[in-house]
Amino acid sequence: MKKIATLIALAGLMGAISSCDHPVKQAGMSKEVKKNKSKYFCPMNTDITSDKPGICSKCGMELVERDTTK
Repeated sequence: MKKIATLIALAGLMGAISSCDHPVKQAGMSKEVKKNKSKYFCPMNTDITSDKPGICSKCGMELVERDTTK
């Protein structure tokens, strides 16, 4: 009985150690993050962007400047 418990503990330890070196890859994730070059966007409809200030074509809200400090 003691041998079985030792073997199970050893197998678990080996599994834990072997999985530590391999980073988990997620589908669709890449190291490079696409930078959005448009400077202004609509806070309600974030798909509406522009490189100059203006009004959203969907809701009529004023486009706000994108925070580029991050």
